[in-house]
Amino acid sequence: MRTFESILVANRGEIAVRVMSTAQSLGYRAIAVYSEADAQAPHVQMADDAVLIGPAPVGESYLDMARILKAAKASGAQAIHPGYGFLAENASFAQACEDAGLVFIGPGVEAIDLMGNKAAAKRRMIDADVPCVPGYEGDDQSDEAMIREANNIGFPLMVKAAAGGGGRGMRLVEQSGDVADALAAARSEALNAFGSDELILERAIIRPRHVEVQVFADSHGNVIHLGERDCSVQRRHQKVVEEAPCPVMTPDLRARMGAAAVEAARSIAYRGAGTVEFLLDGNGEFYFLEMNTRLQVEHPVTELITGLDLVALQIQVAEGRELGLNQDDITLNGHAIEVRLYAEDPAQDFLPVTGAIDLWRPALGEGVRIDAGIATGLEVSPFYDPMLAKVMAWGETREIARHRLINALKDTALFGSTTNRSFLIDILQRERFAKGEATTAFIGEEFDEDDLAVPAPTLHQGAMAAVVQYTVERQAAFDNSLNVSPALMDWSSAGHLGTRYVYAAGEDEMDVVVTPQGNDAYTVRSGDDEVAVTVIERADHVARLTVDGRRHSVLYSAPAAGVLDLSIDGRGLHFRNRIAFAAGAEDTAGGGRVVAPMHGNLLEVFVKPGDEVAIGTRLAVLEAMKMQHDILAEIDGTVAEVPATAGTQVAADDLLVEIEAA
Repeated sequence: MRTFESILVANRGEIAVRVMSTAQSLGYRAIAVYSEADAQAPHVQMADDAVLIGPAPVGESYLDMARILKAAKASGAQAIHPGYGFLAENASFAQACEDAGLVFIGPGVEAIDLMGNKAAAKRRMIDADVPCVPGYEGDDQSDEAMIREANNIGFPLMVKAAAGGGGRGMRLVEQSGDVADALAAARSEALNAFGSDELILERAIIRPRHVEVQVFADSHGNVIHLGERDCSVQRRHQKVVEEAPCPVMTPDLRARMGAAAVEAARSIAYRGAGTVEFLLDGNGEFYFLEMNTRLQVEHPVTELITGLDLVALQIQVAEGRELGLNQDDITLNGHAIEVRLYAEDPAQDFLPVTGAIDLWRPALGEGVRIDAGIATGLEVSPFYDPMLAKVMAWGETREIARHRLINALKDTALFGSTTNRSFLIDILQRERFAKGEATTAFIGEEFDEDDLAVPAPTLHQGAMAAVVQYTVERQAAFDNSLNVSPALMDWSSAGHLGTRYVYAAGEDEMDVVVTPQGNDAYTVRSGDDEVAVTVIERADHVARLTVDGRRHSVLYSAPAAGVLDLSIDGRGLHFRNRIAFAAGAEDTAGGGRVVAPMHGNLLEVFVKPGDEVAIGTRLAVLEAMKMQHDILAEIDGTVAEVPATAGTQVAADDLLVEIEAA
């Protein structure tokens, strides 16, 4: 038995906060590591000790094993918890921890190494009689061999990176002629993301469910499973919504799938928390997909229905103690659903977004749990994954959990950064999801560009914004004028004062005039239309209003003069009073100036001065927030200048390519 008293968490964000919370509750000393970009992050503030490990780029901080181990030595850490992502599934890091005399809170080196390679893992699972998708996982990686095997498997098929996950290095191929291009694209992405361009091929299971089983094992031979999670709602193979239990699970299917997952773990002498992922087809047949040798992002939904603390169990097993549970001890109570709140813009093909967090105000409520690693005033960094928080809800039934989660999202305020919150609410409200019928094809089948577009604000929404902005500005003026009564600010010798606000409304403008009527009542006029608004209460970023007799509760933030962010029924709206700014201040350069949409690494540049380009021409590839983004031409013309250089870091709004319009 190897007991320890201090745990260094080699990660950041919400998972670092999550691990430290349990560690500290159990009496362990929690140690944080942080980059220069994370100096004020919540995981650093809550830790008992914190060590700076380098600048913002992950390669110089969170992915640098030497820096992590040096921090462990300097802080007196006796154990390391890797969280997920970064070094969590790195066998070399686990070995380095052992060599340094540190307890690695995770599985053994051999298990990580084996299951970290999809080809080797699949071969082992076939030997263990775990059902696997037909495919090719051989050593011959030549195009000739891969194309031959692809034709033998048949189409459609999946090309997958043997190392890593998260949808990177993965391509769906519909016909034989597309295999070569898919291999080239997957190899490039896999090599960049994981340092290995090894690939496997698998028959594509069309419209499956993605169902994973949580397993736990100790070093005394005990292996159990804690039920399953359905992670079918995905975008680009990245999970968006996870729930437990699976809506279509039966006792017999759970027993068979659980037994296969336990056998998978037992066959590799696994230890600790792990997840065995399966594809479940419409006939109830399931196939091994991969095994994640770490805690999963979605582990809280399992905690909510089992009442277990998985981090506490990880620590217990890492100290060499028995799990203390057998399969009969595991009971599933109720239903839990989790969504991932990202800093991204669904209307712009889910482009990750950076910027300051003007307000973070998580919801409270029965059955609601929110795991987050952000705080008001912090920056959303371009150097890390754009996931900001996980919002979860538990209920006695799936429908109760779903309603609670929708309300929790609506009651959560996150201003200053565009997020996918409205998209998440829309998913949860779709009939197919409500009926438990979602498969991995759900988002592609349910959402098109129109569904993801941002609709222009309505007059009622503009009226609410104008009145809230009016009262905020009047309160600020009163606070700066101690000898003036707030009531007098709405009046002049001529009577009521009207205040004009001009907001963007899609491609048009919304021009409104707010006129106070006394007793917190206001009239808002736009042309010939008139709206009556009454302020019932406004405090702590919440305003309760009536609009033409109907009551509303809205969340708001006023980060700067003339600017208001509003959340109405879970939809975030940004209002900027154009009258408050110089004319033309919002105008941007024409489409001929192609700038970086965010900080990142410019992987490739495809054009040079003199090249003719058309709308949609691929100009460059930018890597940011763990994703690759194509930079496309927005006009027809001739490339005049290319100041950007492949292989360099660029900042948001840096000029990449200048195009002279045709």
